[in-house]
Amino acid sequence: MSNGNTVIPSVATIGPRSRADRFPARRLRQGFVVATLMLGDLAAALAAGCLATLALRGLPATPGALLTGPLPFPVVSVLAAFAALGLYAGDGPSPPERLRLRALGLALYAAGCLLVGGAVTAGLVGTVGLVTALLLVLGFYGEWAAQRILIRAGAWGAPTVIVGADPAGRALADALLAQPELGLRPIGFVLDRSQEPGLRTERLPVLDSLDGLSAAEVAVFSSCADLVRHDGLRVGTLPDMRIVLAQQIQDLQAMWLQVRPLGGAVGIEIRRELYRRRNLMLKRVLDGTVAGLGLILVAPLILLLAGLIWLADPGSPFYAQVRVGRNGRPIRVLKLRTMYRDSEQKLRDHLDASPEARAEWQRYFKLAQDPRILPRVGHFIRRSSLDELPQLWNVLRGDMSLVGPRPFPSYHLDSFGPAFRRLRTSVPPGLTGLWQVSARSDGDLAVQESQDTYYIRNWSLWLDLYILLATVPAVLGAKGAR
Repeated sequence: MSNGNTVIPSVATIGPRSRADRFPARRLRQGFVVATLMLGDLAAALAAGCLATLALRGLPATPGALLTGPLPFPVVSVLAAFAALGLYAGDGPSPPERLRLRALGLALYAAGCLLVGGAVTAGLVGTVGLVTALLLVLGFYGEWAAQRILIRAGAWGAPTVIVGADPAGRALADALLAQPELGLRPIGFVLDRSQEPGLRTERLPVLDSLDGLSAAEVAVFSSCADLVRHDGLRVGTLPDMRIVLAQQIQDLQAMWLQVRPLGGAVGIEIRRELYRRRNLMLKRVLDGTVAGLGLILVAPLILLLAGLIWLADPGSPFYAQVRVGRNGRPIRVLKLRTMYRDSEQKLRDHLDASPEARAEWQRYFKLAQDPRILPRVGHFIRRSSLDELPQLWNVLRGDMSLVGPRPFPSYHLDSFGPAFRRLRTSVPPGLTGLWQVSARSDGDLAVQESQDTYYIRNWSLWLDLYILLATVPAVLGAKGAR
């Protein structure tokens, strides 16, 4: 592949194909995407049907009855609803929006089962609720696995050219490359007349024209100005290419915007959903319900881990750390102890002896080789994030939410600017958050600020549900956890 240091006439001249270019034919790529996503949903639907049937009726007489599920419509029929809602396209929408569409398809399936199921009884409603819940959860993870396969194969995401290689265009390309799940895969830049023909880029090639780019399916303009001044773009010359305008809107939300026609202008309605009273109440009800049930389920595991901690370092297996909560109020966050009781002294001694460790601490407030952590049991609990389980009590008390920016100590929060500190403390801190399921602990302060700001600006219950479901593979993979 080209190293991006020369201007080339078209994608076809870039050179040997990388893994991301294995599907040059649009129909081949799209067919592979549809087949993979449908197989993921098919496996999830069959698993949900088996589990629901076994839980409600026991082992049926025939294997076919086990796979179809206990409802009037076979569980695999939900795939038709997903296809009608556009879930089998490999170029978006965003993961939270895909989750919302998945839930909508399941709602249609549930409504159809209730309509043809005869008398609506408590038993039928309970069965429908169980099956749809299984289909939602298992379907999410089936799609997650299928999407990872497609990303590795280079088939996920529509080949995309970025019009404009200015700082905004480069930042947009970096964001799309770092988040392939968004469904747009950059393959190069196209310059407009205001930019130098010999402009060089580091990660993507520079293309001289949109004409003839048969491999590109989407053209993204990095600003309104780029769209206006790029007079080489004509609808007639690119009949099959979709046009996307990606205007930078710092400090504004990017999801769930409402577009409104205002005469000759286009209005974008922006709502701060996380600050509305009804949403805060709904979020609190969800927090209390899930945290209460969760504490009952994980109590035996917490007691087992507490015993292992006491054996490794006698003393209380629990500790409470003071963190900054909503509106700057200090809260005592409960955790399972994974460090020695004299951990602070061990940390000071280690930082005094190692300038490299001190620099790592000042950037991340974490250490890859932390002398404070208990051997074996401490590392296991931290890498699996099981030390956070007692914080379900903080959620139940109302000190925290299930999803939100993680509560930081005051010394960590003081590393950010005053504007971000005010924004971060304006919402309840969370047991898990967007940072934890994306960059996790590998991200520095800039990544933390970006992820938390995005969550606060773009909050919705769908985003919360997406983060909760995505936390499971993030924890199991121990990505970035220390």
